[in-house]
Amino acid sequence: MTRTYFPLAPSLWAATAVEAPPSEPLAQDMQADVVIVGAGFCGLSTALHLAEQGVRVVVLEAQEVGFGGSGRNGGQVIPGLKYDPSELIAKLGADKAQPLIDFAAGTVDAVFNLIDKHQMDVPRVRNGWIQGSHTPAALKLAERRVRDWNAQGVAARFLERDETARLLGTDKYHGGWLDPRGGGIQPLSYARGLARAALAAGVQIYTRSPVTELQNSGGKWQVKTAQGCQVSAERVVLCTNGYTDNLWPSLSKTIIDANSFQIATEPLPEAVRRTILPEGHVSSDARNLLLYYRIDHTGRLMLGGRGTFQDPDPSRKDHWSHLESAVHKLFPQTAGIPIAYRWCGRVAITRDYFPHIHEPAPGLLIDIGCQGRGVGLQTRMGQALASYVHSGDRSVLPVAPTDIKAFPLYGLRRAYVAAAIAWYKMTDGGL
Repeated sequence: MTRTYFPLAPSLWAATAVEAPPSEPLAQDMQADVVIVGAGFCGLSTALHLAEQGVRVVVLEAQEVGFGGSGRNGGQVIPGLKYDPSELIAKLGADKAQPLIDFAAGTVDAVFNLIDKHQMDVPRVRNGWIQGSHTPAALKLAERRVRDWNAQGVAARFLERDETARLLGTDKYHGGWLDPRGGGIQPLSYARGLARAALAAGVQIYTRSPVTELQNSGGKWQVKTAQGCQVSAERVVLCTNGYTDNLWPSLSKTIIDANSFQIATEPLPEAVRRTILPEGHVSSDARNLLLYYRIDHTGRLMLGGRGTFQDPDPSRKDHWSHLESAVHKLFPQTAGIPIAYRWCGRVAITRDYFPHIHEPAPGLLIDIGCQGRGVGLQTRMGQALASYVHSGDRSVLPVAPTDIKAFPLYGLRRAYVAAAIAWYKMTDGGL
């Protein structure tokens, strides 16, 4: 049974994106070298980079290009992983940690370089990312992160309280830090730009073609769609992330597919606009239940954060009331400015907060889990996966392939996620 997801259309990004490239459902059996399941950042980046190496690639997408997390995220392009460099070195040792640190450090460049290379029509800004510190403990964390990234050659800097308030437009933080590498994009336009670049490189993309079955026969994979058609290929790459279903056994049980809720205002009056993120930064704070916000290319304030485990009802504005309250507490200057868009998307969280690569059968490669930093991470992961598929050299992967391991007590995940959210609400501190 095909799962029903929150629609894409209510989002700010669907309303303001460039036109999608033309596509149709798969209507006949085909042959390819590689089949990619999922037309999001990772799937499209993998397809593009494989095609540039002369590989015949078919992409199968259940809905439309960028329908999942790729087309409905906050559009922030942030380097790094969940763990800071010093944490990675402590966990993995310097020799294993440094390649992963370098990989994660280059994720933002990967996005903006692709946009420039293929002349994509993608509204973008790259003036840096600010992480505000909502508590004194979070302020100590900011100091450590500046030290960590300075040691990696990044010109990150600590922000005192007054400067944080000026750059963000709110006095609700004790201070923070600034990473000059970060930026923001229109994420759905970027997904569609990747699709156009992939098509130009020779990739064939079929939308509204949900994959229902994977079979391996005689060293060839048969990738079957709901229409009854199939693609035969030597290799398959699954790139479904937070929208992973039961296509491969137990894969969906390796992540928590948490919801991230988002809202956007009507365009801000110029006087208000000058007071919020006046230098064009993007921001997400240091809370466990983080808030993230930016000004988009139409002059709207967009803010997101965690919500309920279940998809909200698009007709129920009150399901986003916690974010509307946060907007007005953070930015009281927005009082009276209507909320124009309300939407949500799925984030794939793994048990160890690392991106996971799996190779559960010969010729089958799986990428899953980006912990909410998927714009840059999944773009660069696509480059790495393409290199690995083409060369067979595992050293090009940022993490080694691992076995598929489900979350413990997966059937109770909603209960322990709800408990974790309740705990974080108590311990994160108010605005």
